[in-house]
Amino acid sequence: MQNLFKALTLSYKIAPIAIREAVALNESACRNLLEKIKAFTTAKEVLVLSTCNRTEVYYSAEADLSKEIIKLIAMECGFIATKGIAPYFVSITGHKEAVKHLFNVALGLESQVVGDMQIMNQVKKAYQWSADAEMAGPFLHRLMHTIFYTNKRVVNETAFHDGAASVSYATVELVEELAETIPNPRILMIGVGEIGANVCDNFQKSHMGGNVVIVNRTYQKAVDLAQKCNATAVAWENVWEQIYQADVVISSVPGDCFFITKQQVAKQEILSSKVFIDLSMPRSIDSELEALPGVLVYNIDSIKNRATEALAQRLAAIPDVEQIIEEAMEEFGNWTREMAMSPAIQQFKSKLEEIRKQEIARYLKNLGEAERAVIEAVTLNMMNKIIKMPVLELKAACLRGESESLLEGLSTLFNLEKQETTA
Repeated sequence: MQNLFKALTLSYKIAPIAIREAVALNESACRNLLEKIKAFTTAKEVLVLSTCNRTEVYYSAEADLSKEIIKLIAMECGFIATKGIAPYFVSITGHKEAVKHLFNVALGLESQVVGDMQIMNQVKKAYQWSADAEMAGPFLHRLMHTIFYTNKRVVNETAFHDGAASVSYATVELVEELAETIPNPRILMIGVGEIGANVCDNFQKSHMGGNVVIVNRTYQKAVDLAQKCNATAVAWENVWEQIYQADVVISSVPGDCFFITKQQVAKQEILSSKVFIDLSMPRSIDSELEALPGVLVYNIDSIKNRATEALAQRLAAIPDVEQIIEEAMEEFGNWTREMAMSPAIQQFKSKLEEIRKQEIARYLKNLGEAERAVIEAVTLNMMNKIIKMPVLELKAACLRGESESLLEGLSTLFNLEKQETTA
C-alpha cells in the first residue's frame, strides 16, 4: 500500500472562489464523503481536507480514482453534473509527489498566506475524522505523525510562522497587542466586504472572537457573517452608537460612502482610550482623530507594512523549511521501504521456524523435559542468528534503495510470496 498514495486537489491557485464555494465541505460533509469513498471505491487510507482555499482527498489505491471521487464530492455537495468542477481538480498519482504535496499543504507552503498556521489545525481535524472512520492505517498514521513532528521543527528552527503576513491577520495581531492595555475590549467591524469578512473570520480564531460587533448597510449580510464568526450583528442605523461603545473601531467601508470625522467623534466625549483602524480605500476615518485625547488611528498602509515585513521574513525562511521537509521525507521513505519488505521477512522467519519445528519434532518425543528445553533453546538461538544477517543486509539495502533484488532472491530461495516494494 505504501507506494500507492495519491492526491486529488482543488485549490485557490486555479479555482475561482465560486468553484471553491461549490465544493467546500464542512465537518459533517467531510465525514460523509469518507464513508462514501469507503463504501463505493477501492481506496484505503483516506484523508479528506476542505478549507476556504482548497478541497483535497488523499488516498491509497492501485488505480487513479479521481473521476469516482469527484462524482462522490458532487453528490455530497448536492449536485449531479461534474463537468463544471472536474477541470479545476488536479490528480497527483506519483507516490512521492503526493506525500510531498501533503507536507507542503500542512506546513503552510501552499497557503494563500504563506506560513499560515491555521492549516495545521485543519489537517489535524481531517486526520481525526479519518481515524474515526477507520480509514487511517499504519501508512497514514506514520505519515501524519511525521508531518506533525516536522511542523514542530519548523516552528522551533525557523521564522516561517512568525508574524502576521496578511492584512486581515495583521489587523487582528495589532488589536491583540493593543488590547493588552484594554481589559475585554469591545470591537466594532464596519462593513463586511472581502477584507472585513476576513478580519472577522480571523477574530474567530483569536481569544477576542466573542467581543466583535458587526455593522453593515445590508443587515442580513451582517447577520450571516456574525453567525459564522461567533459575533453580534447590529443594524446600520445604530452605527454611531456602536462607535461610541467600542474600544476598537475597524472600518472597511469606502470613504466616499461613509466617513468618520474628527468633529463627530469629538462630540462623543471619549473618556477612555479608543483605537480606530482604517482598512478602506478611499479612507473612511479622519486621520485628524489622533489629535483627540486617548485616540489612536492606524490606516491600511501601516497594516500592510506589518504584513509585508512578516511575509518577507517567511519567504526568506522557505529554503530552511524545504530542507527540513526533505529530511523528514527521507526518514519516512526509509520507513515505508522497511514496511514493504516486512511481510517477506516475516515469511522468511516463518519458513525457518517451520523447518526447525519439523526437524526437532523427530527427536523430542523420547527426551525428558529438561533435554527438550535445551534443544528448543539451542535451535531457536541458531535460527535467530541465521536470520539476523539477511535482515540487517535487507535493511541496509533499503537505505540504499537496493532492496528489490535482495527480496527477489530471498523469495526465490525460500519460495516466498512476492512482495511489492516502494518506488
